[in-house]
Amino acid sequence: MSIKILHIDIETAPHKVYAWGLWKQDIHIDNIVEPGYTLCFAAKWHKEPGMIFKSVFHDGEHDMIKTAHELIEEADAVVHYNGSRFDMPVLNQEFLQHGYQPPSPVKQIDLLHTARKQFKLPSNKLDYVARFLGIEGKVKHKGMQLWLDCMDDDEPSWNVMKRYNIQDVRLLEKVYVHLMPWIKNHPNVALYNDGTRAQCVNCGSNKLQKRGLERTKTQIYQRYQCTGCGKWQRGRTNDTPADKKENGLVSI
Repeated sequence: MSIKILHIDIETAPHKVYAWGLWKQDIHIDNIVEPGYTLCFAAKWHKEPGMIFKSVFHDGEHDMIKTAHELIEEADAVVHYNGSRFDMPVLNQEFLQHGYQPPSPVKQIDLLHTARKQFKLPSNKLDYVARFLGIEGKVKHKGMQLWLDCMDDDEPSWNVMKRYNIQDVRLLEKVYVHLMPWIKNHPNVALYNDGTRAQCVNCGSNKLQKRGLERTKTQIYQRYQCTGCGKWQRGRTNDTPADKKENGLVSI
């Protein structure tokens, strides 16, 4: 048994609305002509070669949403970029609208959170982060017009959208590997793996080196660094000397 990690990215149609102006508009719900919806998604299981792509144009809305629900139901964790605030809530909205029950609880690994909290990059956009790491960038396209043309079922535009969406997921997986040792609250991969040897909590490697001690307010633990991904972690065993356990003070 091993953890099943799904990389996923969605593309959505914009809302169609009536508006009186272009700046700081408060649009009433009665002015919504057509709410936005999922145009397509691409997904890939971590370290597996196959790519999954579904769209309203190629597969129909029902099959697309059904496949997305099945994938998330199967996953132990999903990797996305700003997916905690966008991709996952949008998909949940689609599941609700199509009569699906919530998929089984899944751990979310939002790489945008890591980029924002751990670094001070000029831009936190996926395209910039990827190129900063020496990875190829996003597929170039004609901007908003691509989305509008896809909404009009223009096949050449859909060919570009498919390449664009799939490339985003390829970037997502590569950026995930680079950021892995920096990710806080990553699911403990070791809990999903077989074997009795100590394993890295982020990547599952058993290549751990002892690197000093971790001292909390009251306890001392052995500290390790994974030589596979570089993640720092500590042992479960309390290594506090007996005299410090007896005489140590705790702040109140």
